[in-house]
Formats: sequence, C-alpha cells, structure tokens
Amino acid sequence: MKKTLPLLLLLPVLVACNNSKKHMKATQWPDATPPVAEKIPTTRVLHGDTVVDNYYWMIDYFKKGKDSTRVVQYLEAENRYTDTMMSSTKDFREHLFKELKGRIKEKDESVPVLNNGYYYYTRTEDGKQYFKYCRKKGSLSAPEEVLLDVDEMAKGLPYFAVSGMKVSPDNKLLAYGEDKVSRRQYTIHIKNLETGEVLKDAIPNTQADPVWAADNKTLFYTAKNEVTLLSEKIKKHRLGSDPKQDEEVYHEKDNSNYIGVSKSKNGKYIFIYSMATMSSEMRMVDANTPDQPFKLLAPRTKDVLYEMIALDEKFLVLTNWNAKNFRLMECPLDKTAKEFWKEVIPHRKDVLLEGVDEFKDFIAITERKNGLVQLLVRNRNGAAYFIPFDEPTYRASVGANPEYNTDILRYNYTSLTTPNSIYDYNMETKARKLMKEQEVVGGYDKADYASERLFATAKDGTKIPISLVYKKGHKKDGNAPLLLYAYGSYGNSIDPAFSSNTLSLLNRGFVYAIAHIRGGQEMGRQWYEDGKLMKKMNTFTDYVSCGEYLIDQKFTSKGHMYAQGGSAGGLLMGVVVNLSPELWNGVLAHVPFVDVINTMLDESIPLTTNEFDEWGNPKQKAAYEYMKTYSPYENVQAKAYPNMLVTTGLHDSQVQYFEPAKWVAKLRATKTDKNVLLLKTDMDFGHGGASGRFDYLKDVAFNYAFMFKLEGITK
Repeated sequence: MKKTLPLLLLLPVLVACNNSKKHMKATQWPDATPPVAEKIPTTRVLHGDTVVDNYYWMIDYFKKGKDSTRVVQYLEAENRYTDTMMSSTKDFREHLFKELKGRIKEKDESVPVLNNGYYYYTRTEDGKQYFKYCRKKGSLSAPEEVLLDVDEMAKGLPYFAVSGMKVSPDNKLLAYGEDKVSRRQYTIHIKNLETGEVLKDAIPNTQADPVWAADNKTLFYTAKNEVTLLSEKIKKHRLGSDPKQDEEVYHEKDNSNYIGVSKSKNGKYIFIYSMATMSSEMRMVDANTPDQPFKLLAPRTKDVLYEMIALDEKFLVLTNWNAKNFRLMECPLDKTAKEFWKEVIPHRKDVLLEGVDEFKDFIAITERKNGLVQLLVRNRNGAAYFIPFDEPTYRASVGANPEYNTDILRYNYTSLTTPNSIYDYNMETKARKLMKEQEVVGGYDKADYASERLFATAKDGTKIPISLVYKKGHKKDGNAPLLLYAYGSYGNSIDPAFSSNTLSLLNRGFVYAIAHIRGGQEMGRQWYEDGKLMKKMNTFTDYVSCGEYLIDQKFTSKGHMYAQGGSAGGLLMGVVVNLSPELWNGVLAHVPFVDVINTMLDESIPLTTNEFDEWGNPKQKAAYEYMKTYSPYENVQAKAYPNMLVTTGLHDSQVQYFEPAKWVAKLRATKTDKNVLLLKTDMDFGHGGASGRFDYLKDVAFNYAFMFKLEGITK
C-alpha cells in the first residue's frame, strides 16, 4: 500500500500536437470485446451497512497462491485484450523505447563515495541491465575491486534486486540483500571480500538492512512476518551460525509500527527504531558491546516523533514535541529522556525542519519553506548560512555522506529543466564543485525549455502549488495536451526533478505538471495533516482544482488533459474519475490502491495495520463512513468515465493485484461510455515494476503510446 516515486524532433510534430481536438480524427480502436469477469456475490455487513461485492473472489490468488487458476486466467485475458487494443501502437512503442533508451549513457559510473578508507561506486556497461558494485582503496588511481557483479547475479531471472550493501568495519566482509520475486522480502548474504566466497549464512525474509557491530562478526537485521510482510523483529546473527537460531533482540508488539535497525555515522552506536505515523521510539547499544541489551532512549508518547542523531559528545534530537513543524534539541549521551532535551533550533510556523546530517564540526539541515527545500549549514559554534539555489522550482537533497570526519557535504540538485547534478560543498570555505551532471545522450539544451511555479485555488481557498514544464514556443490557447501528476499521501513531498523520459512528451507538444496537493508535506506538517484521515478528501479536490486551473489558464483543455498517479497516487486517480470524470481525456492509474475499505479491514493483507494512522480503521464507524465517501471501488457509478489505462503486478507487496483487477471489472460492468478501459498486469513483477535499468522503459513507452494514440500522435 505504501503507496512509497518521473531531442529535438521536427517542428511538424509539434505543430500537429497543437491542432485543436475538433480538427483531429477520432481515435480508432480495434473492434474487440473486453473480458467479462464472473460475478460471485460476497456480502459485507458492518456498522449496519450491507455491501455486495461481486468480485471479492479475485483475492483467491493472494490467499491460495498458484492453486487459483481462475484469477490468473482472468488477468491473462485482460492482458490479451490490452495487447489487441494497443496493437496499432506496437511499432511506435518500439520506436519510443529506443528513443528513451537512446538518451541514457549506457557505459557510466557513479560519483565515488569515500567510506572508511575506500572509494565506493557503481558502474554500468553497454547493453547491460544492472550494475557492478566496486571500490578502490585509498585513491581513485588504485586497482578496482568488483564487490558484486549484479549483471552476472541476475542472469536468467525475470526480476532481481540487490539492496542494503554494508561492508564490515574491517573492510573484509560485505552483507547485502537479494530479492528475486519483487515482494521486498530480501535474503541477506555475506561475501568474503578477500576470497570472493559467499558464505553459507543466508538469512531469509528480511528488510535488507544489515548492520555490523564493531567486532566484524555480529550482524543485526530486521525480520519480516512472512504473511503480512510487517517488520516485526530485530535479530542478531553471529557469523557462521544457523540463521534459524538467530537471537531476537527486539519484538514490536504494536502492528501499526514500522521498525528497523541502523548505525550512527560516527560508528559508535547501533539503533533500533520503531515508528508509527504519530509516535516513535528508539533504543541503542554500543557497537563495541553487541551482546549487551539495547537501552531505551525515550519511551514512545502519543503524537510525539523523535530521532536521535549521535555526535561525539551528545545527541541531537529532531522532534515534533510541542512543535508541529519540528525543532532541533540536544541532550547528553547518558541522559536521553525528554526532561533532559534542550532546544537548539526553535519551532517555526513557516518552516518545516525535515532532516539533519551530522559531521564532526558541522551539521547540514534540510528545511522546507513555501514548498521549497533549503539546505542550511551550521557549524558547532552556531554560525549558519544557506546554500543558494536560483531556479523558481527545483529539488535539492543531501546526498551520500558516510564520512563523519570531513568538511565536505555532498548534495544533489535538479529541476524540471536541469539534469540531475551532484555537488561537493566545502562547509568551511563555501566552495562548491560540480562532480557530475546527468548526461543526456543525443544532446539536450535546457534553454529550449521553460518551467513555471503556479498556484491554484482549492475549494476552501487554500493555494495549491503547481510545478510545470514545457518546450518554448508553447501557446496557451487550450489546445496543447497536458499530463498532470500527483501523489498526495504519507507526507511524501514530490519535488520537481529532471527526467530525460519526459522529453518525449515535451518534444511532442505536451506540458508536464506536478500538483503539490495536500497529503504531501510540501508546505509544512499541517499540509500533510490536512490531507489524511478525516480530511483526506482535500487531497482529491485539490487535484481537481489544479486541473481546472490549468484549463482556465489555457495550458490545456478537457479534450487534452491527462491524469497520472501510482500507488496512493493511484487512489487519487480512482477518486478523481468518480468526482470529475469529464475533466480528463485519459487517465494512467499505476498499481492503484482503490479498494480502500476491504483492504483496511483485512489485517492479513501486507501493511494494512501500518496504515491505520494514514487512512483510519474502518472497524470504527466514523472512519468507515468517511472512507466510503471516497473509496474508488465503492463509488463506481453508472456514468461516463474517461479513457483509462490501469497497471498492476501479480506479485505486488504494497498494493495487491486484486485491487485494480476488481476495480476494472466493476467499471466494465457499470460505466455507460464507450471509452477504452485497459488493465495491464505484469505477471512477473511487483510494485516497482521491472528491475533492469532498461526494461522499465518499455512500460514508459506503453504509457506514452496510450496518450499519444488518444491525441492522434503517430510519430
């Protein structure tokens, strides 16, 4: 459900895109009959409300696995129908795939990161889908060591992912997680970097977050519940022992909390954290004494979030205690209860304090003001200054900074027109060095494109930020197609970033826009709280208001407006097609969370209990009644809906496949229009789609081809 993120062609293509819809030929689709899902009524009675669900049976594959052939047969029938309906775009999709892939520098290398005497980096090779994880000792001119050849490891597998690579303090062992199914259930392996041997210590069903103790033989990790996929236990593994005998050092009893394990940057402490939406708790053990019990730093308190950040002589505390937008406090290493917290940076109503990165002599603070990220550098004497950014809308973030004893801050910067850039910044001298800017193969000139930051007015008068980009020469006459993306949940802020893929839209006359709606955290913590639980409807009406504003400003029109969202953003898609179906010519709903009530009632479904603080618990009558006002599946009506492409993955661990499948089946049986409705299920992958760095581009090409077909764009 977590539901977590988006050259120059001939002028006649752009001119064709800008023609009015009324002058374009109507979109021609094959005369094919869509699958009709069987109706098997299941009755739900709750809070005196009776609901008949004709498609509940589609949960069978999740409950029974491969024994449920009728679910697979239905999904395969939908796939065949989708293939037929999109058959005329096959050659165009292949062209688009090559166009998208052609902008990627195939032989490439990441900016090396210094950690404990070694420079670590990844590199990719021509034609290869994955990467090699490498290091060099002491100097970039030293011989290369290939720690993991992921291209080789992934051979013959439809899906493969590596995550959580952690090298032991003595630099001799590498722990890492493998996922071969795409359900985010990782098996941790340990490799001897001196001999190349992968040890027999295979630890299954983990979160891929191995943490080494200082003795180089003790490893902490998060174990998952095999059914619900909840992170339930922190375990301790001793090198060479049977993982089945690993000691449980922490068991989270509250199934609404996420837990994990981490290590302080200075290497002195190992932390266990437990966090819900509105409370958190941390425990600690000295990395030199891993067999000692973990010490509770401060007990969880309702509506209080905190994070401890270790310096040499004290802890910094990032907390919302009496501070909605968070503040920074500090406490002694041996006195960590709240009564010992002392304020360092006070709460500010107009600034959200998002994060702190610690160094020996500096701290780097990530703040958000008026929807934009600010990076504040502060030395240990309290003197502070901001790193300047010049564009009206952008994304900035602290990068990989594993070294504690350094004056260099690595940060990332991008915008809708500026390719992803990595900088090293000297916090002492304020000197900035560009280490790498994403290369767009084939050429890219940012001067050919323009970005803007606008504000739409919501139903209640709130101003909603919109970031958008288009190719210069765009005419605001309402005839250009526009793709409007949003997410709007979990407090996740969607900052505008460059994507070479988007150029395939812009160069064909599209405008690309991001609606920074409530439910995210762009405008502060209140922005999030005003878009969750019993205020969730704000998320959806904000998006509609943004769409209406863009039409009013003549960036596009109803005949050319497209909506896109995935996961919780897919819920957004499901709601807005019920609220304002006439606004959209086409909708892209990816892995959509659309069966809200049934999913939140079933605690056997992965992640359900973790989500009660976000959506509410429908076992409570007020929450049930409110959810029922917006849940897309519950609100399908006999009326006209826009053209829709719905995608899912059979092995999705976040939003189960049956949610979009049921939704499409109900839409087919209920809607009154003749617009196209497609369901595309990936039978091999899960929530994030394909794992290779090129394979996912086939999905991007498919999505673009769907919109281009509706627009009459053929090249």
